[in-house]
Formats: sequence, C-alpha cells, structure tokens
Amino acid sequence: MTNPYKGRTGLDRIVRAAGYSAEGLRAAYAGESAFRQEVWAAIVLVPAAFWLGRGWAEIALLAGTALLVLIVELLNSAVEAVVDRVSLDRHELSKRAKDFGSAAVMLSLLLCGGTWAAALWEALAQHRPWGG
Repeated sequence: MTNPYKGRTGLDRIVRAAGYSAEGLRAAYAGESAFRQEVWAAIVLVPAAFWLGRGWAEIALLAGTALLVLIVELLNSAVEAVVDRVSLDRHELSKRAKDFGSAAVMLSLLLCGGTWAAALWEALAQHRPWGG
C-alpha cells in the first residue's frame, strides 16, 4: 500500500519538510516547558562552547551535547504525544514508553552536564578561566 503523503520529491519535499520541522519546533516550544528551559540553556551554552572550547572538536562536543538534549527532548515529546493519542487510559506499556523517553532525556542531560563540568574543570585546572 502506497502512502499518499509520501509522493513529494525534490525541492518541494525539502521545503515542506523544513516547514514541518519549524512547526514541530514551535509546537514544542509553546507546549513543552522542559523544552523551553532546555532551549534557553542551549542559547547560553552553544555560544559559550566557542568561548570555552580549545579547538573545533571540543567546541563541537560542548555545543553538540547541548543540542543533543534538545533532540532527545523532542523525541521524548513525540513518544508522549503518540502514547496519549492512542489512549489516555493508564496502561503498563504506556508508562514504560514514557519512562523510557524520560530516562533518555535524563541521560542526555547527564552527558551534557558531565561534558561541560569536565571542560570547565580542565580550564580552571590549567589556569585559563577565560577560555582559549
């Protein structure tokens, strides 16, 4: 069976996909307080990665972990939306799906926090508190 919504190709597909992505970001920001908080943290952390990082690899690692938190939060929100769409009744499988998503967000936050703590620790240990 062919999906009637999958018939787009080329530039039209790219433009529409970008629009759907923008809609998803707007909806997540408007409806998910955790995502809003993480966006604001990323607004601080991504530029700070350029200040603290000593090379492109370190900058990418610091900025990437901040962006990874947003990615995982979006996926968690998608899982929660699908579970709620299927049924609002309490069910063990629904709980497990939501708990798995929550655990993934927690792990991404721990990775981000640990990466930033290690970079800050190294910067302070080398007496370079202003980065560079």
